[in-house]
Amino acid sequence: MSVRQMSVFLESKPGHMKRVLDAFESARVSVRGYSASDTGDYGIVRFIVDDPDRAAAVLSDMGTAWKATDVLCVALEDKPGELARVMGIVSDVGINVLYSYSLISTFIALSVKDLDEAECLLSKQPVVLVDQAALARPVRELRTKGAE
Repeated sequence: MSVRQMSVFLESKPGHMKRVLDAFESARVSVRGYSASDTGDYGIVRFIVDDPDRAAAVLSDMGTAWKATDVLCVALEDKPGELARVMGIVSDVGINVLYSYSLISTFIALSVKDLDEAECLLSKQPVVLVDQAALARPVRELRTKGAE
């Protein structure tokens, strides 16, 4: 169970991320989370969206350089220490997190070296893995219905 992440390569200039966000909005793509990092003249913006296929079409139509990868998405309870608890579980089962960022509500995306192994290990632990279909539901449903 994973979600699709769209990594977009943008020139580090004012308005470039806004251009992508405006195109997503026009195509009715909802951004569920993002992370932006600077690599000098260019940056990488990672997006988790409700409809990755539509986002891919938008990015391709724009002529923007992008890449899709799968990442794990874990639902956190909204309480102190929850992130530490989940990261402890991830560490205890021997998973190294390459990078992580938070999404809407209390979800986090984790990039790991072996997605299938991490999924298998975490499915046996007290964490809730989230799939792409769950991210397509409105936020209020994500919290009330979980990741069913």
